[in-house]
Amino acid sequence: MKKIISSLIVASVFFSNLNAQSDSKKEEQLYRPNFHFSPKKGWMNDPNGLYYKDGVYHLFFQHYPDGNKWGPMHWGHVTSKDLVKWEEQPIALYPDDLGYIFSGSAVVDKNNTSSFGDSKNNPVVAVYTYHNPNREKDGKIDVESQGIAYSLDNSKTWTKYSANPVLKNPGIRDFRDPKVFWDSKRQQWIMVLAAQDRTHFYASKNLKEWAFQSEFGKDLGGHGGVWECPDLFPLKVEGTNEEKWVLIVNINPGGPNNGSAGQYFVGDFDGKTFKIDEHFTKQLQKEKAAWLDWGKDNYASVSFDNVPQGKRVIIGWMSNWEYAQEVPTEAWRSSTTMAREVSLKKTKDGYILKNIPVAGLKNYQGKSIRKKINLKAENKLVSPSEIDLTKAVLDLNLKKMTAGTYSFSLKNSLGEEVVFGIDNKTKELFVDRSKSGKTDFGKNYSTPVTKAPLNQIYSEAKIKLVIDKTSIEIFFNDGEKVLTEIFFPNENFSELTLSTDTKGSSLNIDAHQLDIK
Repeated sequence: MKKIISSLIVASVFFSNLNAQSDSKKEEQLYRPNFHFSPKKGWMNDPNGLYYKDGVYHLFFQHYPDGNKWGPMHWGHVTSKDLVKWEEQPIALYPDDLGYIFSGSAVVDKNNTSSFGDSKNNPVVAVYTYHNPNREKDGKIDVESQGIAYSLDNSKTWTKYSANPVLKNPGIRDFRDPKVFWDSKRQQWIMVLAAQDRTHFYASKNLKEWAFQSEFGKDLGGHGGVWECPDLFPLKVEGTNEEKWVLIVNINPGGPNNGSAGQYFVGDFDGKTFKIDEHFTKQLQKEKAAWLDWGKDNYASVSFDNVPQGKRVIIGWMSNWEYAQEVPTEAWRSSTTMAREVSLKKTKDGYILKNIPVAGLKNYQGKSIRKKINLKAENKLVSPSEIDLTKAVLDLNLKKMTAGTYSFSLKNSLGEEVVFGIDNKTKELFVDRSKSGKTDFGKNYSTPVTKAPLNQIYSEAKIKLVIDKTSIEIFFNDGEKVLTEIFFPNENFSELTLSTDTKGSSLNIDAHQLDIK
């Protein structure tokens, strides 16, 4: 009898493991993105240490390789030659006696100010937050400090600075995510650091010794949660020679549609102090906060250092802390957004930080369709036989619009759908994923409907869609408003339709399947 019971237990374990492997393979096939980066295994969140050198873009990321939920943080590492196709590399930075390796940045030290390099090698220096779990466990406040590491072989190997930390904690619990850049005008390094619900600015000549300069953010912008992952960079205003500085600050919670999100400020920086522009002050009085992305799933967006031609490219973590650790994947969790080029537009109402997909995406265009449709109440736009909507870019141009609703639906044969579009009467964009498949996980995943306000009723509108297996990135009017959302259907979406309660409108479609392997 014992042998029978033992055999039954062994058989049960065997079939349980087979089922687990089967579920994992199903998840891998159904939910692994086609072209957005996701780690081979384990957990990921914030992008870190973004830089370009010798023809290669480097992206590091918060990583726990031994589990699919947040854990002791490492820096994972991927590389790309075009910001579209990514190749995972060995883990770059591991936790040590000073703590976990939290978020930060990396810079190409062209002048060897750090003295880590030599005449032949410009060192790459990573600046990151140490999070000491032992001090946190003991109830201490000063659990976070800033450390550095350097590489002389394009990030294949790293050496941590022996005198870490280079910036000790001043008595602030949330004191993290250093973004460092070279201030060429004043010949100094600047560090922007998140300090609870504001930013601190520090300056250094050698990346090792840092002096406090100022703080920014008290009573300005969104304050529904802790500030994280700041970034500061100059941009020319479109169509002018005027230069403004943009400060991105991510916040969790407190986003425009709940949970985590990114906000931005526009102003001037003199090497010590960041002050918002008067025109932007009026904008904040009206809007309270300016949001980089109105969707639920773009957090911790930061920019690359040393990008050619002075372009400013950002990339974010495509998830939300409300449900990131409960999404229905097992082998891995999370992916990045599409890399996006940002630009600054001045309007009568303030400034808009536009962001659009990087141009390199066009190099992967394959099978395509173009058509013009005079809209009826119900319209079939893209069928399964035309292009593969699990890897596609679509440019949609609505014309002769009237005050009504234009609802696009991404569908599959199971009746699941993601609904998005323009309510041209209430003046807002929207995304509804309440019927998108698996929705019963995390907090506030499927409700409420995501919305982004518009300042007018449009007679014409352009929408660019970047669609992967489990995500949609919606860029309205050249990136003036953006919504990023993830979803988990039980079958791939394969059809796009449009319903409307308006009459007389038309739609031009220019759609491309992406051939990315």
